[in-house]
Amino acid sequence: MRVLMVEDAEDLAEGVVAHLVRSGVVCDLAASLEEAEDFRAVQRYDALILDINLPDGSGLSLLRRMRAAADRTPVLMLTALTSVDDRVEALDQGADDYLGKPFDQRELEARLRALVRREADRKEGQIELGALCYAPNDRSATLDGRPLDLTRREAALLDMLIRHQGQYLSKARLYDSLYGFDSTDVGVNAIELYIARLRKKFAGSGVGIATQRGVGYRIAVDG
Repeated sequence: MRVLMVEDAEDLAEGVVAHLVRSGVVCDLAASLEEAEDFRAVQRYDALILDINLPDGSGLSLLRRMRAAADRTPVLMLTALTSVDDRVEALDQGADDYLGKPFDQRELEARLRALVRREADRKEGQIELGALCYAPNDRSATLDGRPLDLTRREAALLDMLIRHQGQYLSKARLYDSLYGFDSTDVGVNAIELYIARLRKKFAGSGVGIATQRGVGYRIAVDG
């Protein structure tokens, strides 16, 4: 397992890295968002340990960029901000887990193993939802055994919906996953167009996308 830790508290970070190394985990250490991006540009990681308050900004901004680029690398937020609102915000932005400081090193390692194992399971197998079969590794899908013709953005939207099946995802969250946070030429209402296209492709299959006004969209088997 190879992990990137983004943390500017030197003593804490070096202690975590030392423990992880003794457990057989390769761990790179970045003290800022800029350093983290440099590491990520040349190395793929099985997971990230990400602080929120960093010298050059919020760790949540890195998390948002990753998710907007469809990067599903598991992210464990490790921070002194432990209020319910802080946890909810991080999880809503795409964090996979959240551990407050101070923490027990054994719990940190156990949570990392669980995140990496979960991601491996997700990549390995296909996700079935009624007549729909979705392969996360290449974002391909079949419906009633026939290949489903999807554009890149339709596939990205389906990926978000099916990985969170059972949950309503807001229009804004879906928009960010398709266009990124710096897009200005496409409005958030473009999501309605892609939802309509997916619904048309699912017509008659028993798979549908439900809308809850003011909340968002959810994919599910009809009935």
